Amino acid sequence: MRTSVRRSWVTPPAALLAVLLGLLLLLAPAASAAGGLDAAASALKQQQVYVDPAMTGRFSQGQADALAAKIKAADKPIFVAVLPATDEFAPTTVFTDLRTKVGVVGTYAIWRGDQFLARSDPAALSGAAAGRIAGAAFRSHPGDVNGTVTDFVDQASSQVKGHGVAAGGSGLSVAAVVVPLALLALAGGGVLLLLRRSKKRREEQRRAELEQLRLVVDEDITAFGEELDRLDFSPGAPDADDEQRTDYAHALDSYDRAKRTMDAAAGPADVQPVTEALEDGRFALATLAARREKLPLPERRPPCFFDPRHGPSVQDADWAPGGGAIRTVPVCAADAARLADGRDPAIRTVPTAQGPQPYWNAGPAYGPWAGGYFGGYGGGLLPGLLVGTMLGSAMGGGQAWAAPGYGGDGGHQGGDSSGADFDPGDFGGFDGGGGGDFGGGGDFGGGF
Repeated sequence: MRTSVRRSWVTPPAALLAVLLGLLLLLAPAASAAGGLDAAASALKQQQVYVDPAMTGRFSQGQADALAAKIKAADKPIFVAVLPATDEFAPTTVFTDLRTKVGVVGTYAIWRGDQFLARSDPAALSGAAAGRIAGAAFRSHPGDVNGTVTDFVDQASSQVKGHGVAAGGSGLSVAAVVVPLALLALAGGGVLLLLRRSKKRREEQRRAELEQLRLVVDEDITAFGEELDRLDFSPGAPDADDEQRTDYAHALDSYDRAKRTMDAAAGPADVQPVTEALEDGRFALATLAARREKLPLPERRPPCFFDPRHGPSVQDADWAPGGGAIRTVPVCAADAARLADGRDPAIRTVPTAQGPQPYWNAGPAYGPWAGGYFGGYGGGLLPGLLVGTMLGSAMGGGQAWAAPGYGGDGGHQGGDSSGADFDPGDFGGFDGGGGGDFGGGGDFGGGF
């Protein structure tokens, strides 16, 4: 009898959750609706799938509902629209228009007429990856709408970052049923317990990543402090002028700012202003050195790609990691000489579970660290430098950090509501070519 009573207290929350999910599926609006951009955006916001009435002969209601259920189960911000090739869905603007009206950071795939393309916010998936997945799906199922879009979702689901979009009904009947059931389920304590555990795991991961970074950042701060100690400069010397004293003071302030910021860091994202300060301080030292030696002042350039502790770069050089594609990277004078002689550059390695690795192969926790060093030099610099690396893949997949001037996501993650705050350059249009011909905007850089 005690066992029976105990079970009676455990089962109601789970049963209520099951009823809640069932009602959500029953009450959710269909994936197809009246035609037009507004109807398409409304359906995508609720079901993440839309098929225009003019296309139901090629992509049925049942197929649309099945695809919507697949996306819902994956819980990823993937949006699929099947549209006719009409002026209502202008080929050059349909991606931007739908992204604006839906207002959610994600990956958008559109079958229009006989073409199929995909575009993406970088926080969800790199544009290059979205394009390659769409092209492969289209070529694998020529002329087959359902086969193509289903293949696309299957492939993209494992790569898109972020969370799905909960269906939001438009009538009181949905709220009248769902809200009380949700409250009852929460009262059972099961959902609250899961949320607490999830939050605890996130906090533990955040602390672990910060400690992983702290050792590396402390080394960076120490190295800069040693540079200052070795500097043979006295602000009171007869040959020191006001400009030199300003540069020196700037470097000292940057050092102090880096130490204070790191001491106060609570998570990996807080590392970014630390490395920003160190990068700024090293440029101040380079400027001071040029003034003292009566040389032209240095150009403001990114730090050396191979190890930012080498200081500001002096030129660009072509380089490729083992088995990777060639890319142009900023290098210091010493590494430029090494490359010119056919030798390996002096690469910054960091500790990992697999032993010392180049920082770009050490995982997404190093995103803020790299962003502080390179983020102030244009939105395309760092992704271009890191394309095909572990860190580059994590950035393209939308990690939570965002360096100044990077992309148009403003720090949003996949699945977040951003309204019209996105980079339209990531959402080019159909170029009028055959299906799978990826012209127009988007992040279509090279890779491995």
